[in-house]
Amino acid sequence: MASSSSYNSPCAACKFLRRKCMPGCIFAPYFPPEEPQKFANVHKIFGASNVTKLLNDIMPHQREDAVNSLAYEAEARVRDPVYGCVGAISFLQRQVDRLQKELDATNADLIRYACNEVPSGLPHLSSIQPITPPQNPTRRFGDIDGGGGGFYQSPPSFPYPYANYQWNPSNSGGNFGGGGGGGGGQGNI
Repeated sequence: MASSSSYNSPCAACKFLRRKCMPGCIFAPYFPPEEPQKFANVHKIFGASNVTKLLNDIMPHQREDAVNSLAYEAEARVRDPVYGCVGAISFLQRQVDRLQKELDATNADLIRYACNEVPSGLPHLSSIQPITPPQNPTRRFGDIDGGGGGFYQSPPSFPYPYANYQWNPSNSGGNFGGGGGGGGGQGNI
């Protein structure tokens, strides 16, 4: 949480709204002058008066989390005005589904390979256990002691996992919210 900046310069919200930043300004702890775009995005999506009402209605210890959540959603909406955070979630869900299918196919290949290698007197297919994904999502394939190698790429330092993802309706996984695309599912009558 940033300290009130009434002595040095107004907070980002008061500067954006072109008003004097008073010592008890509700925005000052959450919108420091060093982050003007944070408030600009929140104001563009939610409006200053709505944010003021929200911050006044919630407990003081919950305000920082609420502002961070508003800022995240606002930035997602600025990047993707139609889907916002849902676009990021659906992109990641499709990626998880694709990787799960790839893992299942690899497990099937391993079982087929193991069955071809097993002589007739050794254990049957029912005794071969499929390989399951590791429970630690940050662990790399072939990474025993936390060192390098493997195929896992760490996420970018940018907070959005879809930062370089450009929305392309042809690769969307479905129609979210039921809007657009052809008249409510009745087809041509």
